[in-house]
Amino acid sequence: MLRSRVIGRQEARGWPTVAVPVEVRNGVVALPAGLADEFAGWPVPAELPGGFAERHGLTGVGSALVWPATAGPTAVLVVVDAQAEGAEGYRLAGAAAARASGEGDLVLVVPTGQFEELEQRARALVEGAALASFRADGDRVRALGVLPWGTPLPTVPEHDAITRAVGIADTVAEGVDWARHLIQSPANVLGPRELADAAVERLGQDSHVSVEVWTESRIRAERLGALLAVGAGSAQPTRLVRATYDPAPGEALTHLVVVGKGVTFDSGGLALKPLEAMATQKTDMTGAAVVLGATSVASRLGLRVRITALAPLAENAVGGSSMRPGDVIVARDGSRIEVLNTDAEGRLLLADALSLAAELAPDVIVDVATLTGAQKVALGDEVGALFASDDAVAQMVERASQRSGEPLWRLPLVDAYRGRLHSDVADVANVESGPGRSAGAVVAALFLERFVHGQPWAHLDIAGPARSTSARHYVPRGGTAFGMRTLIELARLAASPRG
Repeated sequence: MLRSRVIGRQEARGWPTVAVPVEVRNGVVALPAGLADEFAGWPVPAELPGGFAERHGLTGVGSALVWPATAGPTAVLVVVDAQAEGAEGYRLAGAAAARASGEGDLVLVVPTGQFEELEQRARALVEGAALASFRADGDRVRALGVLPWGTPLPTVPEHDAITRAVGIADTVAEGVDWARHLIQSPANVLGPRELADAAVERLGQDSHVSVEVWTESRIRAERLGALLAVGAGSAQPTRLVRATYDPAPGEALTHLVVVGKGVTFDSGGLALKPLEAMATQKTDMTGAAVVLGATSVASRLGLRVRITALAPLAENAVGGSSMRPGDVIVARDGSRIEVLNTDAEGRLLLADALSLAAELAPDVIVDVATLTGAQKVALGDEVGALFASDDAVAQMVERASQRSGEPLWRLPLVDAYRGRLHSDVADVANVESGPGRSAGAVVAALFLERFVHGQPWAHLDIAGPARSTSARHYVPRGGTAFGMRTLIELARLAASPRG
């Protein structure tokens, strides 16, 4: 947990560590004017000699130097690039400051000036520090002070902009932390029922949000046969969570439907995964945590946008009633699906949820899923795959991705590959049949596209970046909640102005 607030100069003198974003120009470190004179015992001189940056490792965005003081606060210099487009450099700088300062309380100096970009940069700096302060055990409690700095003194509009930025950053980071804690939870603790309960507990407290949990009887009545098939082999009950955020009923707000894959553990079913592949599968419900968390954050930010979140939840286990290769199941829209691979289960439960989404006829549908190993082969573990029904949807999601710092790369929906999902006994197969399978992420996206029935749609395959084998920058080891901040930015872009 992290608490952030804007503080003044006098209060900042009593904090243990002060982090200062600095620019490096031609090898020379540029400190904010007047800062070195503010703190008694400040170890950093007002001017640093040429070559200092290279000698002390201040050579790239997010690099940091800890400079202990004989009296007063320890200084942490973190490098930003004020000339770079976007705010990611400030997010990386905030993360570097948090990691370099250990677990103690921390002041972040926010230089004023360039008012047009001030709020964006202040938010990114605080957000990076907050996200980097995450701990899976939830024990960390750190105070974060934000010190507006300028000569002359910051103006009232500058102070207000930074205060707004701190509030947004705190809300986003707290929501991401909630999702990360769910993702990190072991499958014996967090099954479909427990995940649904966690959604009700959190979103039930949010303004203008209503939450429904569909049990198996309701799921069966709603004809979600693909979702039921995924969970059929498990002792864990299958669930579907439907959360709706509507801050202005009756008004013509943009309507987003976000759908998240919620497989709380994926054994592969009868197509059993090897141990090394199974070990990370508690995080296969990342998409569900991401869409539910983003909906909660949208409410807490008071965004004027309508959001419906659909999270189909199941455990893909091995049992006497498990779906078998060759089974034919019937989805909500009446499509008959031949199951050729029980380890391609995520697209099955998404098919039913996407059908529900399409029936709402929203402005756009976005699904988020740890769907295919092929995505990771293509793009690695830091970039997600984006598929979109048209260029306008793709551009909107790409813009949100750029603002969030969660990189996505658009891959094509290749018409020539649609025939790979042919089935002799059903309307569609869940994977490509026959030898020589390739383009797995594309083929999976083409399967999902069938179920949006022509609605504007984007699909985020995040199998790689949803999991990290080591902590880096503001990304933790384990489940990352990748995609959540992109959905939040998408909601911010779609939100109507107050008027």
